[in-house]
Order: sequence, then structure tokens, then C-alpha cells
Amino acid sequence: MAKYTVTLLPSGSQIECQSGQSILRQALNQGISIPFSCLSGVCRTCRGRVLSGEVDTGQVHPNYLNDEDRAAGFVHLCQAKAHSDCEIEVKEIDTSLTHPARALPGRILDMQKLAPDVMRILVGLPANEPLYFHAGQYLSLSLTGGLSRFYSIATSPLIEGVRQFELHIRHMPGGIFTDHVFGEMKLRSLVRIEGPIGNFYLREDSEKPMILLASGTGFGPIKAIVEYSLMQGSTRPIHIYWGGRLRRDLYLHELAESWASQNLHIRYTPVLSLPSDACAWEGRVGFVHRAVLEDYPNLANYQVYACGAPVVIESARRDYKLASLPDDEFLADSFVSLADTATASHNE
Repeated sequence: MAKYTVTLLPSGSQIECQSGQSILRQALNQGISIPFSCLSGVCRTCRGRVLSGEVDTGQVHPNYLNDEDRAAGFVHLCQAKAHSDCEIEVKEIDTSLTHPARALPGRILDMQKLAPDVMRILVGLPANEPLYFHAGQYLSLSLTGGLSRFYSIATSPLIEGVRQFELHIRHMPGGIFTDHVFGEMKLRSLVRIEGPIGNFYLREDSEKPMILLASGTGFGPIKAIVEYSLMQGSTRPIHIYWGGRLRRDLYLHELAESWASQNLHIRYTPVLSLPSDACAWEGRVGFVHRAVLEDYPNLANYQVYACGAPVVIESARRDYKLASLPDDEFLADSFVSLADTATASHNE
């Protein structure tokens, strides 16, 4: 298999790449930290621009990498493969600001259905092996036998690390991983975690008001961010928008309401896209990302954290840019829901 040298700019970091593997995977294997999230080519987190050389863009849907982007040299590094020595412009992660990923054994301590298709699982770690992470990051959860998926941590981090944390897992019928969680997983089951992962986390060096946008189980990392902010005693303004199709999709609605009722700097706006008569819904209706624009037509002075389905994230990214939100103030994590038993997904 041919080997090529990929140079990342402006840092000058170099990766020795084999032609049949993604540039992102080989960068991570060689200790070079590039922001990434979905690993499926839909979230743009690992987007870079080829300055020289030949790169196969891989299987990226035109909705997320159109012909104009390809012509301009843009690639998603989780899918792109080097076909020659090349130079790629991409932002690397300052590892001094993050916690290194570690593999740890875990055990299922509790399981609770928050909705018919959402399971909260509590994972315990060895007493002498706490997990360190930033609020909003995610991890890889592996079952006995090696099958793994990515899930966001729905628990606030602690300075001394956490020994128990919760994950919110949505059931995807036909998905072998979530079929197991909802059908066969038992208390005390052994699992393995690896993390933390991802460049989506609370930026504590900013004082801008925060808009926290979630769809479905995208509420998990938003919960971690809000609880961490409250734990720190921050009064930085927060407006939470949480969208679902039906009322039951807002599976911790009362918790979000309590944050807003007990803290003057927090607001909460739930939005349903397809409420049924049974929902008896009297709140906002429509697309949750559009509700933000109805309330904030100019986002120039805000910081947005967005978690959920790719269609929500991409719609928000596009429309918020038109509302003057700076590119570097849009922090996003796409949850890719796939039933393909051979494909890892984020918050399946």
C-alpha cells in the first residue's frame, strides 16, 4: 500500500499516511489532534482545505460537501484519503487545553427509561481511575465483544474527575447496539469506555451570552454544560432551546424548566415540530433552530452550542451565519443515527 506525507498548515505537523485509510484516523493514531465529531462526513468539524497534492474526498453526501466546496479544495478529513504527498490547511486542537483520551473499564450501575425510546444509563468506573473531561465532550462505549458507539457525557465534570457518569441513548430499532441496550443489557454488565473525545465543549474564556440548541438526545451534552456552569457559580446568560417532534421527546423537560425558574440568567424555550393532539401542547411549534432566529435576528454578539441531528446542525450553521454569527462562535456536535450494524454512530 502506497505511503504519502500529509503536511498540516499552519502548524507544519506531518502525518505519514497510507492511501487506503482516512487522514483523520491516521493523524489521531500518530498523536496529532484534529477537531472531529461524527466520523461520518456530515458535521464539518474536521473540514480542511487541500492546498497542494491529490486527495480522494471519500463518501461525503453533497448536502455536506457540494461541488463548489470540492472545487475550492475542501475535504472532510474523516473521509478523505491521501493519493499523493499533500498540504492541507486545518485547525489543530491545542492539546494543552484538553484532557487526553484513556481506555477504562466500566460497569452499568443503573438503567432508567426517560422516554419510550430514550434510556439513561449510569456507568461506574474503578475508584482509582476517574474520568477527566470538559463539559460537552463525548466518549466511545464498547460492549463485551468489541461493538462500540459514541455517546455524549450528560454529567458535569469535576476537578477531581468523575467516577460515575450518565449517557442518554436513543433506541434505533434494527441497530444492534441499541437493540442490546434496550433488550439485553443488565445491571452490573461490564463495558469499556474510551475518552474524552471531541472539540465540542464549554469555552470558559468567553463572556458572551450562550445559546444552547439541542434536538432529541442532543440535550445530554447541553445538560452537562448547564450543570457545570451552575456548579462554577457563573451568571453568564444562557438561553436553552430544545426541540423534538412530540412532547415525550423532551424527556427532561421539567429539569430544564427548573433551571430557568431558579436562575435569573437562564431561559428555556422548548419547541415541538409535529405535536399531536395527545401532546396538549401550547408552546412554540416549528423548527427549533428557527425559533432562535425569531428571538435573536442578530447573533453577532452571541456564542452558540448546537447538538443534535445533522440536518438541525447544518441548517443552524447556514442560517446563523446569515444572522451575523461569527464562524468561530458556532460550536457543534452532530449525532448520526444509523441502524447499520457495521457502522459506529454518535448517539445512535
